[in-house]
Amino acid sequence: MKNSATESKILVVGATGFLGMEICRQLKANHKNVFGLVRKTAAEDRTKALKQWGVQFLEGDLKDRASLKKALQGIDIVISTASSTFSRQDGDSIQTVDNEGQSNLVDEAKSAGVKQFVYISFSFTPLGFPLQTAKQRVEEKIKTSGMTFSFIKPSFFMEAWLSPAVGFDFPNAKATIYGEGKNKISWIAISDVAAFTVAMVNNPAAKNKTFEIGGPEAISPLEVVAIFEKASGRKFELQHVPVEALQGQWNAAPDDLSKSFASLMLFYANGHPVDMKEPLSIVGLKLKSVQEYAAQVSQLQAV
Repeated sequence: MKNSATESKILVVGATGFLGMEICRQLKANHKNVFGLVRKTAAEDRTKALKQWGVQFLEGDLKDRASLKKALQGIDIVISTASSTFSRQDGDSIQTVDNEGQSNLVDEAKSAGVKQFVYISFSFTPLGFPLQTAKQRVEEKIKTSGMTFSFIKPSFFMEAWLSPAVGFDFPNAKATIYGEGKNKISWIAISDVAAFTVAMVNNPAAKNKTFEIGGPEAISPLEVVAIFEKASGRKFELQHVPVEALQGQWNAAPDDLSKSFASLMLFYANGHPVDMKEPLSIVGLKLKSVQEYAAQVSQLQAV
């Protein structure tokens, strides 16, 4: 008898993003039938990697509803990681991609007879902001669509928030700390988020459920610095951004994206520990620790 998970046609929306690519890689490693929604303007190095893994391409754009309708024909499962937050494509914004585009995707998936929709969102924070509002709207739309759904809400990605891109400049032993740096966060690796997402596919235990996920332990930003100092053998220079300054950035934000990033930095400052007991009872997984991540990037620097 054939495995139904293997037979299912899975469309990854956001396939050329960092998380989307890792999801595609893991799906193919598990012999799944994987398609990636790819734009004409997608980066060549990323499409090349996807092709090497055996991912099949379907051309489409969340802003182009007709392209979604065509791409979704025959698809059984949709996994959507797409977001405008790190996109530099013309016309991409929280409104056009995270709100209207994802809503279009849900509507067309329902019309095409998609059976399961796996959506990457994030945990609710009391400080409302445009990206959160868009994701909440899409979640509600999926819930009422009649499709089986699974929502994955990861904590802060190690590779993003413990990187020079947001001020954690470990190559130069400098770190920007938002707030006092004492509140604990369950930092999670992109590969672990992908593993949880892949485990949702055709999983009865994941039917119509929401999973908040994080790493193996909650660690404060100052504790993270100490871990990196030990791994690299260097003392870090710290710069603190007070909560009042972050609040000022939020108040003065000129657009939706700036306001959303300011909100996420405030979220970081307040901390975000995650209880992993329930998720790990459904998905058996050895989670990557901050110590392992620090050792990995320190070793790469030394090469």
